[in-house]
Amino acid sequence: MPFHLDSISLKSFIAIAETGSFSKAASLVGRTQSALSLQIQKLEKNLGCELFDRGGRKANLTDQGEIFLGYARRIILLQLEVYSRLKEPEVEGEIRLGTPEDFATHYLPDVLAAFRKQHPRVQLNVDCDLTLNLMGSFQQEKFDLILVKRDPQGLKGGTKVWREPLVWAGTTSWQDQKPLPLVLSPKPCIYRARALAALDRAKIPWRISYVSPSLAGTLAAVKAGLGITVLPQNMLPNGIHSIRNELKLPQLADAEIALIKREGISKAAEMLAVHIVHSLENVTK
Repeated sequence: MPFHLDSISLKSFIAIAETGSFSKAASLVGRTQSALSLQIQKLEKNLGCELFDRGGRKANLTDQGEIFLGYARRIILLQLEVYSRLKEPEVEGEIRLGTPEDFATHYLPDVLAAFRKQHPRVQLNVDCDLTLNLMGSFQQEKFDLILVKRDPQGLKGGTKVWREPLVWAGTTSWQDQKPLPLVLSPKPCIYRARALAALDRAKIPWRISYVSPSLAGTLAAVKAGLGITVLPQNMLPNGIHSIRNELKLPQLADAEIALIKREGISKAAEMLAVHIVHSLENVTK
């Protein structure tokens, strides 16, 4: 093998690819920006190709970088699979997991698929809902584990597994309208509450033009030009971009995804909790 791939370099590369920024990735993985840049330069030298196009303000992946990203994620998951298979090959049981729908759709499929492959005798039941609904069901002991969105300065407890920079998002052809039409999730939703509070503080008039409980519905409405929305920066699809500067909208604070465990959960559920945290640790401080 002509080069060496270590976990730290792979996780740093994934963090830059996910955030589109060396500075944000450096903060998330707990390294200085200069150290991260040197790390990526060494990785590119070993691979014999450039992974990022550094010509613009955002660190966009090159064609080779897009190819390598898929392999990098698979290598990290394979490392976890080997560890789990050797450490606990015969674990079994039922696990009840609650998660926000957009997070489950965008980030969890590969994570949960890897866990299922590692532990085929585990029955995994997943429900998607809004954070406050998940918290209510968790208090009624309907879940073993829940992933929840929260304000970093608000709800405490649990283990932080993800930090989400939030942006105002609209189509590339969006035209400013008064009052500002919004595409949001129904109550209770942390993104909805944060968006409305920020607009009210900035004294920007708004109206809710479309309500959807799903990420797919939200994106469809935004692409149709029915309004703008709030999305994690990492979830912006083609045709939708950050429009804060264009419309002079207020800055949105980051949100967190935290993992909360019920006391006395099974060994299988404990292992899933560890697996989720380790799988997403490339953006954990």
